[in-house]
Formats: sequence, C-alpha cells, structure tokens
Amino acid sequence: MRDYRWLHEYCLNRFGSVEALEARLPQPRGEAELRAVTDDRYLSLMALRVFRTGLKHSLVDAKWPAFEEVFFGFDPQKVVLMSAEHLERLMQDTRLIRHLGKLKSVPRNAQFVLDAAREKGSFGALVADWPVTDIVGLWKYLARHGNQLGGLSAPRFLRMVGKDTFIPTDDMVAALKAQGVIDKAPTSQKDLAQVQAAFNQWHAESGRPLCQLSVMLAHTVNH
Repeated sequence: MRDYRWLHEYCLNRFGSVEALEARLPQPRGEAELRAVTDDRYLSLMALRVFRTGLKHSLVDAKWPAFEEVFFGFDPQKVVLMSAEHLERLMQDTRLIRHLGKLKSVPRNAQFVLDAAREKGSFGALVADWPVTDIVGLWKYLARHGNQLGGLSAPRFLRMVGKDTFIPTDDMVAALKAQGVIDKAPTSQKDLAQVQAAFNQWHAESGRPLCQLSVMLAHTVNH
C-alpha cells in the first residue's frame, strides 16, 4: 500500500491545482455541530436515506415535505406511537412512496433514536462522540440497532448528517484493490478492519478527514 503522498500527487495531476482539488472535497461537521442537530432531524435524514435506497434521489426528495407532514415532523416521541393500522392508512396516501416495509422502518428507527438519546443524552451525542478511527464500528452499530440501515445505508446516512466517514463505493473499492488493501468488496469484519486501518494511516499522514480521502481515492479510478 502506497502512502498518502502518491494519492495527493495523483489528484493534483488529475485536477491541475490545489484549488481545483479542494473544491471537489467534502467538509465534515465538527463534534459541536453534530451535537447541535436535533433528534427529529436525525430521524428525518435516516428515513430519507432508507427511502432513497433503490430510487432516484430527486423523486424521493420532491416528496419529502409530505413525509415531514405525515410523520409529525419526525418527532421521535410521536412517530414511535404510530400503529400498524396508521401505517397501513399511509399506504393510501398518493403523496408518499408507498412501500410498507420502508414506512414501517420509520417508527422502528424512532425507537432506535429514543433509545440512543436515553443512553447518550441525544442521538447527536452518539454520532459526535464515536471515534472516526473506528467508523466501521458505527456502521455496524447503526445496522444492528436501526432498521434497514445495512449495506451502504449506514455510511451514506453518516455522510448526509456530516459525520466524517468513508463510503465503500464501487470506485473506492476498485482503488483499494489497486493499492492491495483488499481483494474484494469489504463485507467481512476482517476486510472492513483492513480498510479502516488503511484510512487511519492515510489520515495520520495527511491530517485529512476520511471523507476527503474517500473521494480522492475514488478519483484515482479511470473510466
């Protein structure tokens, strides 16, 4: 595995200048910003991530004001009380994406948000305090305790809320294979640990957040 200098030089050559490179890179939120996000906004973004899966994002986003309305602004204290009969009635609302499994995930994830808030003080505290040096551990936690947050949903949700994370997209996986970090898509705990270790090394060498390293790696794949 090559060190960060190669990655930086490759991206500089591809984009032509430091300014052009930096303009393409995301900025994660700081711990204070993550703590300041309210539980209802975390639940809304969690639900948005679930409903976006397998669908065109713009289609889901256009319908989201109606989701905010029928789910009481995603107040977890209210959403958690929604009955199965209530959710069945929502299947008749043409303003929504009528997928019963995804609709049922919302009150289940409301309970997850409430449980985390009860333990940590807020869901934002859970997200803010989790060390990025074990971000794959947070993916696992979200997948285990949340509903429909497996696969890439957990890292994509974290990127949406601003938590620093890498995302194992096809391009990033191809780049990691080229660097000899892994030889297949990282689904096992062993492979994920190897990817985390590589990112931790590049982070230590560069001082860059994981999300920037992730995007830079993806750009090393030629199409």
